[in-house]
Parts: sequence; structure tokens; C-alpha cells
Amino acid sequence: MQFALFTLMMNEPNAVTGVSLTAQQKFQNVVNQAILAEKLGFDAYGVGERHGTPFLSSSPAVVLTAIAGKTSRIRLLTTVLVLSVLDPIRVAEDFATLDHLSGGRLELIIGKGNDPRHYPLFGISEEEQWDSLAERYELLKRLWNEENVSWEGRYRTSLTNVTTQPRPFQKGIPIWHGSASSTRSTELAAKYGDPIFSSNTFHPQAKYKALIDHYRERLAYYGHDPKKAIVGSGASSLYIANTAEEAINRFRPYYNAFHDTEAAKHNNSPFKDLEDNIANGPVLVGSAEQVIEKILNYHEAYGNQVLSISVDGLTESEQQEQLHRFATDVAPVLRREKPSTVWEQTSEVGAT
Repeated sequence: MQFALFTLMMNEPNAVTGVSLTAQQKFQNVVNQAILAEKLGFDAYGVGERHGTPFLSSSPAVVLTAIAGKTSRIRLLTTVLVLSVLDPIRVAEDFATLDHLSGGRLELIIGKGNDPRHYPLFGISEEEQWDSLAERYELLKRLWNEENVSWEGRYRTSLTNVTTQPRPFQKGIPIWHGSASSTRSTELAAKYGDPIFSSNTFHPQAKYKALIDHYRERLAYYGHDPKKAIVGSGASSLYIANTAEEAINRFRPYYNAFHDTEAAKHNNSPFKDLEDNIANGPVLVGSAEQVIEKILNYHEAYGNQVLSISVDGLTESEQQEQLHRFATDVAPVLRREKPSTVWEQTSEVGAT
């Protein structure tokens, strides 16, 4: 198994200390977090896209470019890029530029996003989101794979003999499809034979497993080998301590604060409290042994080769503590028991 650390750049007063970061401090925190993730041997770092409080992640390409300049090995992900509201020309240009500046370390995870506030900002209705995503994705693929592209569609003006610049540094920038709530995303990924990344954040395992199973079924329908399916999975929040009781007590204020936000309420999570989520949901809270056991349980259901985790919301010292704990006590076991070659890397999480 390989590992990504991701952030949505949520910037609210700390649930325990009450301390608020300025926007500038939060940006520096994110860059420093990515530097530490590379030092600890994580395989990838991701920045999601959101438009509105409490998130500062409206420009993943810009943030990832800053991270590219401070790192040398770690893969750079968009977790996710809300392609359903973006101009494919702009996306093709911005992210091909980032691909060059990072030395070919870019991978896109695209989706329609789970925060409806972005639709009126970009002139797309929520009802149009899936059709918009499919159309824009088809155009983006053509812009990166072809020259002199002529095209007509519904969500932007037509194109005649357009070749975007720069061309991508990589022969083919990998594109994953974020999957959280609908078979429309797994259908689109299967059609093109692309990998998927399950959100696995707010709901019980069965909901996300059904989407992953649908993806594999539709891969076969479109003539792709489902045995070669590439699946990534999120894992909600991470908090490891020496005992489960200590982890629960330390994390509870953070959990309660986040689930009181409007962004969290929008997702209608069915878990009544932290203990319910630990028992029946994707949150990774407990001893290292318990976290490993849960990750392996989810791997059995999903068959995922990549796992992404987040330490958003914690104090900076707690973020560092959790990343060190994961790198030292959890990741080496999972790498050994569930090897993956999705990202061919020589270093390992847990390296000094």
C-alpha cells in the first residue's frame, strides 16, 4: 500500500486551543506539512478544491506549485479538482505548467465536488454537474493528447485547431476520478479505463464498496480488465495515541467541532458520535494496532492500492506528531502486508 497526505485547507479556530491562524500562516502550514510528508516518505501530497469558508483551497494549482518548489520526490495530487465548473483550456494550461515545474510529479483527481456553493459562482446548476463534468473531461483529455483540436459542446465556446501550451511534461498526466456519491463518477472512470479514488469519508463502508464494485463491473463492460483496476481510498481523519481511550479523548473536540460545520452537515453523515464512527465508519482513531486493523479491513472490502489520510484541524505540533506516528508505526506494516506498485518509489514511509 502507498500513502498520500491531503488537505482541504480548512482554516477555523483550533477546537482545543481556540487559536486562529491567519491565511498566510495557514498557507505556510500547508507547505511545511508537505515538506514533512516528503521527509517521512509519504508517496503523495494532495490539495483539494473548495470555494468558500472555512476553506482556503480555491487554487490547488498555485498551492501545489509552491509545494513543488520546496520538494523533489513526492507526487502532487488534486484531491479533488472540481472540473465540472472549470474551463478545460485553463486547466490544461495551468496543470501542464505545474507538471513541468514539478518535474513530472503531477496527478489529477477530478470530480464534481461535494460543496454546492461553487455552482452559482461559475454559472453551472447543480442539476448539470454530471453532464458538465463528462463534457469537460472529454475535452481536457483531447487537449492533452492531441494537437489542433476542434470541438463543440454545451459548456464553453467551440474550438478550432487549438493546441494548448505548454504540452504536458509527462507523456500522459495520470487522471483519477473522485468517487463519493454516484455511479456517474464510476461510470465515467470505467468508460476511459481510468483509476478511481473513493472519498470514504462520511458514510459506512458498504456505500463506498458498492461504488467500487460498480466501477469494476463497468470496467469489464467497456473491455478493460477489472483485475487491473487501480483504486485509491480516503480515510477521514487520523488520530493515533498509545491507547484507544487516549486517542478518543484527545480527538473528540476536533471531531465534534468539524461535524458542527455547515460543510460537514451537507454530507448527512449517519454516525451519531465519534464512537459510532470508530466502530462503523472510516475515521482512524485509536492505537496504532487498531488503526492498522481498520485499514486492512477496508482494504479487504475495496482492494485499494493507495490510502490518503488527513490531519486537518489539529495544532501544528499534533499534525507533526500524527504524521510521525503513522510513518513509524502504521505505514511500514501496511507496506509489507499489502505491497503496491502504483507509484514506483524507492523511499518508504518511516524513512529518516
